[in-house]
Amino acid sequence: MEEPHHNTYDIEFWGPDGMCTSFYLGALQAAVIMGKALGDEVPLYAELLAGGTRKAETELYDGEYFIQRIEWKNLRAKNPMENKSMVVSYSPEAVAILEKEGPKYQYGNGCLADGVLGSWLALVCGVGQVLAAPKVTSHLQAVHKYNLKHDLSGFANPQRPSYACGAEGGLVLCTWPKGGELSLPFVYSNEVWTGIEYQVASHLMRMGRVQEGLDVVRACRDRYDGRVRNPFNEYECGHWYARAMSSYALLFGLSGARYDAVDKVLYLEPSIKGDFRSFCSTATGYGTVGVRKGKPFFEAKAGTLDIREVRYVKRDA
Repeated sequence: MEEPHHNTYDIEFWGPDGMCTSFYLGALQAAVIMGKALGDEVPLYAELLAGGTRKAETELYDGEYFIQRIEWKNLRAKNPMENKSMVVSYSPEAVAILEKEGPKYQYGNGCLADGVLGSWLALVCGVGQVLAAPKVTSHLQAVHKYNLKHDLSGFANPQRPSYACGAEGGLVLCTWPKGGELSLPFVYSNEVWTGIEYQVASHLMRMGRVQEGLDVVRACRDRYDGRVRNPFNEYECGHWYARAMSSYALLFGLSGARYDAVDKVLYLEPSIKGDFRSFCSTATGYGTVGVRKGKPFFEAKAGTLDIREVRYVKRDA
């Protein structure tokens, strides 16, 4: 995805980036799987997926995490300095910055907490991870290393510090650990959003980095302990904001429990060792799933679940 594309930060990214490209690849992978399930030939989707994955892993991966390659001069989109719908006029100082850095509100070489968001969504939705697992894991570890702040006292956030501030901890949306922070990065880059914290935490858990994932969850929940913030209202743009529902993926992150209604297969790939019990909900029923005395189980509490096979992958390390 190279042309300017709108995203959840309420702006457009110019040039390819890890976050939105991973969404595109996840959608392509879902299309391939749906075509196979329906018996339809969809070679174009598979071709686009292979080519897009190859470019993303080579051109957007800096050896540690996925970045954005800002592009604005060789696109079909109108030059942002000539687009009067964006601004009436630019000062000479602004023109100089734009010529050097590109359009405002990008992230460039930053370490973005949402940098492989589409890969996480594909995994949670059961179509499988896109992008190479070692590179995804490396990105998530970089986010944990650079973006997780256990004390924000010395961190400057000129935007909305009410989400996290002072001696509190939190996962910052974007950092520039290798330099190159833009003069006008995307407007929420200094903020802490619980919906992104849970997304990163659950993805870390699914990739086997359970302790790092728990680090992020603890930092988040410590802020919402009932003293300053409502533990049942993790607000962002508004109260009871939906993005925090990504916390539901923590169950999958730890248990690896997923039901495939097409093949009637219950997958159980826990990221933790030993016996456990977890909640599991499907379209036709819900109950508890887990491991008891080393053997997988599912106990329905309401409705039914047609399970023809249980594929249990035991974690040994």
